[in-house]
Amino acid sequence: MTRIFFGPLIQTNDKEELIIKENVAVFVHDGEIFQILENLKICEREYQFKRNCGEDFGVKVLSHGQFMVPGFIDAHTHAVQFPNLGLGYNKGLLDWLEAYTFPLEKKYSDTEFAERVFEAVVKRTIKMGTTTACYFASLYADACVILAKKTAELGQRAFIGKVNMNIPRDDGYCESTLTSVADTVDFIKSIEIIGNPLVKPIITPRFALSCDMELMQQLAEIAKTKDIHIQSHVSENKDEIMTVKRTFPHLPSYTAVYDAAGLLTNKTVLAHGVYLEDSELAILKERGTAVIHCPSSNINLKSGLCDVQRLKANGIKVGLGTDASGAASCSMLNEMRSVLQVSNCLSLTRDNYTPLNYKDVFHMATLGGAKALAIDDKIGNLMEGKEFDALIVDMNAEGSLLDNFKEYTLEENFQRFIYAGDERNIVSVYVKGKQVK
Repeated sequence: MTRIFFGPLIQTNDKEELIIKENVAVFVHDGEIFQILENLKICEREYQFKRNCGEDFGVKVLSHGQFMVPGFIDAHTHAVQFPNLGLGYNKGLLDWLEAYTFPLEKKYSDTEFAERVFEAVVKRTIKMGTTTACYFASLYADACVILAKKTAELGQRAFIGKVNMNIPRDDGYCESTLTSVADTVDFIKSIEIIGNPLVKPIITPRFALSCDMELMQQLAEIAKTKDIHIQSHVSENKDEIMTVKRTFPHLPSYTAVYDAAGLLTNKTVLAHGVYLEDSELAILKERGTAVIHCPSSNINLKSGLCDVQRLKANGIKVGLGTDASGAASCSMLNEMRSVLQVSNCLSLTRDNYTPLNYKDVFHMATLGGAKALAIDDKIGNLMEGKEFDALIVDMNAEGSLLDNFKEYTLEENFQRFIYAGDERNIVSVYVKGKQVK
């Protein structure tokens, strides 16, 4: 069946420019955009011709106050941590992990608990407009398979990572190298059996303090052999960085550890990157590895203020992630606002510093995230040949916290959505042409 969406479209292009079209027709067949027309007279003639030829159409005409945008891409979040949203922000990263995160994550050996949490996680993130999620799942392979099945069942595009941790711990929350590798391989096979092209495995060494070099190298080899993505954390917290340097004294930097392991590719995403040195940026650029900015988590856990402008100036691909439960919300709209607040704070402390604006953060949440994950050939904006991952935003939605006291331009409504809207303004969510909300 072919579907046609008539109405305003707002998105960014490869130059990070905001493109606003007041009225377009987007033709979608089997989830793929095969035509976009701006001349509605031509569009109407073509629609009538195809209808007369017997083609089956579903037509969606956007009402006044509605517009289309690409779906949001949360390029770093922890599905297992959602029960801890809002907890523990009086602590720094390493203490928070020990006091709150690891004890919770151990509970996912209980598959009934995993089933209950993961169904809620996927439903919640879809409701927030997240059409693609890059998930850290669990140490336990059975729980990871449950998350993969939930995303497939509910229609979300997702990368699912079986978390790897082989450094011994007193609480037993770890695994042997042999088990880690075997469970990772088995998990990848489980994804293949599910057989949903929207759900992909992603190699997930937790971070350099959780995995030894042997395990990281073996994981890198799996990623290379299977040609799959890799995700981890880097340079999030000063204490973490110092500990990494003590643990790997023969290597000059945190990034160099991953590079020595073979984990840095153009399909690798590293969360945070708050304190990256110039030499590390050079490595990341050379490898084509992306940094995923997680400002809410960086603030909540007092990790630091990441300078996105510096990353971009050094040719680093930058996506956006909620890093729940480091963030207290899985809303990408909230995360965009956190980006703006952090960037504004940096501009107040530096001379001749241009803060990011609402166009920049929208790009990071859509096409920027797709580029970071090396899937911008498929999604990130609504172009012919790409898949229809999209949101319909309604500024007149029932229950909206935004009052329409006057008539607003399309760009003004877009700004209001970015700065002050919430999930109530996201009235429809599509992934590969299928409506999932």
